[in-house]
Amino acid sequence: MTPEPLLRIEDLVTVFDGAEGALRAVDGVSLEIASGETVGLVGESGCGKSVLALSILRLLPRPQARVIAGRVLWRGADLLALPDPAIRRVRGKEIAMIFQEPMTSLNPVLTIGSQIEEAIRVHEDVGRDEAWGRTVDLLGRVGIPSPADRARDYPHQLSGGMRQRVMIAMALSCGPSLLIADEPTTALDVTVQAGILDLLRRLQKESGMAVLLITHDMGVVAEMARRVLVMYAGQIVEEASVSDLFERPLHPYSAALLESVPRLDAPRGRLRAIPGAVPDPRAFPAGCRFHPRCPIAVPECREAVPPLETKGSARRARCIKVLGAVGGTRT
Repeated sequence: MTPEPLLRIEDLVTVFDGAEGALRAVDGVSLEIASGETVGLVGESGCGKSVLALSILRLLPRPQARVIAGRVLWRGADLLALPDPAIRRVRGKEIAMIFQEPMTSLNPVLTIGSQIEEAIRVHEDVGRDEAWGRTVDLLGRVGIPSPADRARDYPHQLSGGMRQRVMIAMALSCGPSLLIADEPTTALDVTVQAGILDLLRRLQKESGMAVLLITHDMGVVAEMARRVLVMYAGQIVEEASVSDLFERPLHPYSAALLESVPRLDAPRGRLRAIPGAVPDPRAFPAGCRFHPRCPIAVPECREAVPPLETKGSARRARCIKVLGAVGGTRT
């Protein structure tokens, strides 16, 4: 018997209300994450990855954005239906999130130690001394030197890599079962990025938590995840194991993402770019949303939105031409 997934998202639709109507930033997304696994969510900027993460935790900017359809099931309970006090108990305690830019997430007028201490005391019945001791211990665990001293520093006194480690310490302060890491290595140099990824791997192994890793970097996915979902224009267009996706991508967009990764054997100075741009959510193209940029598009691609179809037991893709050739079943 297959165990119930830790998180299950069913046909989620998130919109932003604008002068021209409701813009669908997330459009019918479904996914599952099991306890202890790492799932990668990839796609170009603007495809809806971060909006999906904010939808899970009900952190969308109000009143501009809202979820209009679907369910977010956490251990079987729909997070979208919980009253505000109940969802606040889930955030940080059971599901934690690392945001893209630490300087916009950390309070600049409070020390980093006081912010982590507050997160602990909000969710757990502990005194100030115990919370402070745990704060210093967490800072040490994430590799910050002299943690007792650094806990009294303000965010601007730390480097970008150290601020990201502070965000990880805060996210792990209450032992969450799921960590959502939204571009955790963006704007960091290569050596700092490697250190952050090593840290996440070690902490996940120690705690057994699941990780939803949101990134545009296919190299990060290859290094960290076992399963990957590819997102384009608000929709999931492919789901596969990392090895299957890298060896044989089914969707043309997945293949284009992989071809755009810099390669040592590429001609000097040449980088492969995906032509065109992510479509404006105010005017998605008819049919398959990737067809204006797709090298294998046929007239049928312009007529109807292709369903997300299953090939085998663990792959899904949204492409009538590819799945028509290899065989698939609708999910």
